[in-house]
Amino acid sequence: MTQNRRRNGPIEHGFPHLATVRASITALFRRLSADGIRAYDTSFAPADAAFDAGDDLHLGAQRVAAATVRALRLPDARMVVSFREMEQAATVELAAGPEYFVEVNDRFRIHRRDLAAALAHEVTHVLLHRLDLRFPGTAENEILTDTAAAYLGVGRLLLDAYREDALTHQRFGYLTPEEFGYVLAKRAALFGEDPAIRFTSPQAYEAYVRGRAAAERDHRRAPLTAAGSLTRRRYAKARRAGAGAGAGAGAGPADGSAYRFEQDGSGAGLRVSFPCPVCAQRLRVPVCGRLRARCGLCGTVLDCTT
Repeated sequence: MTQNRRRNGPIEHGFPHLATVRASITALFRRLSADGIRAYDTSFAPADAAFDAGDDLHLGAQRVAAATVRALRLPDARMVVSFREMEQAATVELAAGPEYFVEVNDRFRIHRRDLAAALAHEVTHVLLHRLDLRFPGTAENEILTDTAAAYLGVGRLLLDAYREDALTHQRFGYLTPEEFGYVLAKRAALFGEDPAIRFTSPQAYEAYVRGRAAAERDHRRAPLTAAGSLTRRRYAKARRAGAGAGAGAGAGPADGSAYRFEQDGSGAGLRVSFPCPVCAQRLRVPVCGRLRARCGLCGTVLDCTT
């Protein structure tokens, strides 16, 4: 099967795919486990992605591809890179392996600085293929691939390839620049790294800052104790409504916030469910005031005021 990447069209902004991005992060934790995710603690080094005009075309492409394979912990996979005229940035033939054939757009013969970004996406396709991790729709599966690339340490290249000014109009992948920033910020929070210092594109840096702000808001949503006063008041109103609802009503706030209340059918009282700000897995805890909840998927301990 050949995986294609969309290249043309206007650059979309904002967070239109955020639900799928969060579902992708959850899927990665479920498939790899928290310990498996933490094995990807080293991001792809800029030196490994470097490929300039003085390098031999094919040897340089193979070197960058091999470095991407190592970064994604696929030591027994070999990428065979070739160049041809094509609409997409790159495609990969997903077979049994260990050799995978990657075709990249002829324009990378000259515009070499972004070759590593194209290869990062395609090698991530190989990783997900080997993990047997996929979403049913083509667009959703591409979002999963971009999210995995960014979360597992090679996706900064995809965002750094984004350039939008009077002379240049380019982006890579299916995520918006801000969504790439969101995922990179999630990774940065998990591993304590700062990808901002490695961006060469000013527009990419700005998109990362906007994405980081959205990621930080996930840690300030009720019933997390860090939630702001306005959010707390909305939560208290929704909690009162949930307390008056019937068992299993799943009452939630009218503003679309992610927490939901329900009466426990066993008579134990009101419970609230909400997504973990790290892995987006839903947690379900009793409404009993201040407590600490541990996410069973990623292991994060959360301070909550329910």
